Amino acid sequence: MSITMTTVILFAVFGVLLFLGVPISISIVASSIVTAMSTLSWDQITFITMQKMNSGVESFSLLAVPLFILAGNIMNNGGIAKRLVNFAQLFVGKIPGSMAQANILGNMLFGALSGSSVAAASAMGGCISPIEEENGYDPAYSAAANIASAPTGLLIPPTSAFIVYSTVAGGVSISTLFMAGYIPGILMGLCCMIVAFIGAKKAGMKATGIDHSQSIAKTVWDAVPSLLLIVIVSGVFTATEGAGIAVLYCLILSIIYKSIDFKGFLGILLNSAKTSGIILFLISASSAMSFVMAYSGIPAAISNGLMSLTENKYIIFLLMNIILLVIGMFMDITPAILIFTPIFLPIATSFGMTEIQFGVMLIFNMCLGNITPPVGSVLFVGCGIGHVSIEQVTSKLIPYFVALVAALLAVTYIPALSLGLPSLMGLI
Repeated sequence: MSITMTTVILFAVFGVLLFLGVPISISIVASSIVTAMSTLSWDQITFITMQKMNSGVESFSLLAVPLFILAGNIMNNGGIAKRLVNFAQLFVGKIPGSMAQANILGNMLFGALSGSSVAAASAMGGCISPIEEENGYDPAYSAAANIASAPTGLLIPPTSAFIVYSTVAGGVSISTLFMAGYIPGILMGLCCMIVAFIGAKKAGMKATGIDHSQSIAKTVWDAVPSLLLIVIVSGVFTATEGAGIAVLYCLILSIIYKSIDFKGFLGILLNSAKTSGIILFLISASSAMSFVMAYSGIPAAISNGLMSLTENKYIIFLLMNIILLVIGMFMDITPAILIFTPIFLPIATSFGMTEIQFGVMLIFNMCLGNITPPVGSVLFVGCGIGHVSIEQVTSKLIPYFVALVAALLAVTYIPALSLGLPSLMGLI
């Protein structure tokens, strides 16, 4: 059977199953098996599929994924968000639209700590939205700032997205990926702050000033224990060790803050176990699909197809971004990384892009997918927290999307944005 027909079968079966509402993990396994039947015997299919699914999660570095999920859930329920908002207000309190600015900066900090855009949007939005409402902010303006900036935590380490990418990309250094994500993540946050500032100026918003209900020293002191986690996890330990330390550290902070009890902790454990099971089964299933695609020559065929259009690497990178943006609109970040890394990474490296830069570019695209319909999880959470409809917030989100696409293109075409910091630290 031709590679073209194999590719059509794989993605047609996968698409139909998703349309019918079949869970994505099952859809991945089923479409892989159906595709493999065109070239392998049933005995070979069952043996290889089970082998690849098992080996796909047989990785020490993947232990970091459930641990970071647990740490993020503890933080989401541990009273950390309010302290980070107060800390952020010290820096942006005198800027027009300062509460939205504090929301954005808080999302950068909380997202970096929890590694979850949904957790950041929920925690920060829930904390700051009532205050914004009291100060007369347009709910759609507030929700847009929260939604657009929440995914910054997927780039600013520690983040499980880089761990998943490292696994499927053949063991790319997680420490290097973490360092590579800092500048693009900060750039993403700065773009959101600029758009929020322009929107506030147009609307005639005034700065709310700094909250003087407690001293600046007290505000900083309250935030320091949380902020230390970024330094500890990112700079001292490996990803897996750091994830374990993060869980212990967050649990101790939550106990000190008296914001968690034993019953609440059991609920956090249960939710974390459910989320971890979903993600790890996705990784396992995607390992089988990756083998089928590689065995069938699908990545090479797509690569040849793209290169037949043009040999200009700038146009190739632009086409890849367009495709990844569309994918991000319809697929969650973890399956998108697992399915499309084996397809696009060889193309990117053949045109001189490193695995590190491609990983940052890929996850940046998925960040934008998080804030766009129809499956933008952050979009739905942010609208729910802000009590606005998707229709109301869409017009406010467009300027953010334009600015973030510009930042994405900068990350794509300026390697120093993702490779400069790792190079300075001797990781490349």
